[in-house]
Amino acid sequence: MGDRTIAAEFEGTLLKEDDPFPYFMLLAFESNSLGLFRFALLLLLCPVLKLLGRMGHDELVLRVMVFVAVAGVEAAEVEAAARAVLPKFFMEDVDIAAWQVCRSFARGRRVVVTRWPRVMVERFAKEHLCADIVVGREIGVNRFGFATGLIKEEEHVVKLARVFGGEPIDVGLGRPESDRGFLSLCKEKYHSSIPLLPTEPSQTGLVEPNRPRPVIFHDGRLVLRPTPLTSLLILLWFPLGLALAVLRIAVGLLVPFRWMPFAAPLLGGKLIVRGRPPPATSSGVLFVCTHRTLMDPVVLAAVLGRSIPAVTYSISRLTELLSPIPTVRLSRDRTVDGARIRAELARGDLAVCPEGTTCREPFLLRFSALFAELTDRIEPVALNHRVGVFHATTARGWKGMDPVYFFMNPRPVYEVTFLGQLPAEATCGAGGRSAYDVANHVQRMLAAALGFECTNFTRRDKYRVLAGNDGVDGNSKSPATTWPWSVRVKEVLRFLLH
Repeated sequence: MGDRTIAAEFEGTLLKEDDPFPYFMLLAFESNSLGLFRFALLLLLCPVLKLLGRMGHDELVLRVMVFVAVAGVEAAEVEAAARAVLPKFFMEDVDIAAWQVCRSFARGRRVVVTRWPRVMVERFAKEHLCADIVVGREIGVNRFGFATGLIKEEEHVVKLARVFGGEPIDVGLGRPESDRGFLSLCKEKYHSSIPLLPTEPSQTGLVEPNRPRPVIFHDGRLVLRPTPLTSLLILLWFPLGLALAVLRIAVGLLVPFRWMPFAAPLLGGKLIVRGRPPPATSSGVLFVCTHRTLMDPVVLAAVLGRSIPAVTYSISRLTELLSPIPTVRLSRDRTVDGARIRAELARGDLAVCPEGTTCREPFLLRFSALFAELTDRIEPVALNHRVGVFHATTARGWKGMDPVYFFMNPRPVYEVTFLGQLPAEATCGAGGRSAYDVANHVQRMLAAALGFECTNFTRRDKYRVLAGNDGVDGNSKSPATTWPWSVRVKEVLRFLLH
């Protein structure tokens, strides 16, 4: 393609759909503590907005949605929500043929044009759609750093002309209704995908992939795209789900572990166990688990039929209080943490998640090698879960609500696969292997069991993408073992009832 330039429309072209409603619903729900109220208000206005859209008042519809979704929210929070939440849903709607056309202009300038606020689109377009520049609307911000909800006036034609210095754009890709807009600046105009041209090497000399780079890290509570019907169902389910979550948590605190696999189906849950759990007589086994939610070690304890401590780092105090198992809080100091883990293993079994943080997609983050240095009695356990409405993890929100959101799902499912204790020759002590080799070997075992892909991403990488920080918890240096009051209450109740 030489140095030719292309301007492609985001909604309706690079995305298959052009309806912004689901994305503003996501922004409304995830932006701040009033998200549920904004979500409900925007849904209430949906019939009016649909009617105005059919009457040709698309500009008014867009302005109303922007105002309801972000007015009064900190501009930094709007940007964080757009960065962490929207890319996952954008990726599900990408038109691969249109993206491949844009990608073929590897040596030119690729511009993505959108009527939506630029902040919603920019990160995804640049990191996943090969865009060099994103031209969109700007949301007003007051002097205190809060979004006014008003859109600043400036035409796309003016912005594009400024970007290209008044020079015409070689190729324009957009909807027919964009002819009077940015496509008027383009020499060649296409309303459907251009016949795909041979892929050119990128500036690094490597041929680019045939699909956009996958979204590995994303945040937000909603699993489903909030279309009007889906949003209505979520709102109707929310109070029922909250009551169900309280009931499930209460039962989990009071029912003995050996009964939990039988109690779960009665409350709508499902527990799938594969492999052979080690016998209850064993002690000092380190269960090395994948990390999908905060419920991982609790589910493991339920399958084993006994309480085992779990290594944690930055869980909330509420989660510790609600935990039916003891927690061992780490400090991220290898010497201190190694001593704590050894002390716990001397007392009995222990569960650890060496990824250090959760990952929602079918990828495993890089394993910390510390666990391999501390014992040769290592049992890999592949844990995975399925939820239908709410995600049970967060990087930006209040982690104390993670268990609540998990149990708010109508039918949460957990899968637990025991892979058997590592043979002696595969460990550091008896086998003489390095801790990194053992950690990588265990990671590959777990990935193969789940059909996941191993990565070199770490906890720090995740939090830099989603929260703009390193994910460091300044309050992590607490006593080594925390026995929640719930554990003591449960033991007292068991004594009285038996």
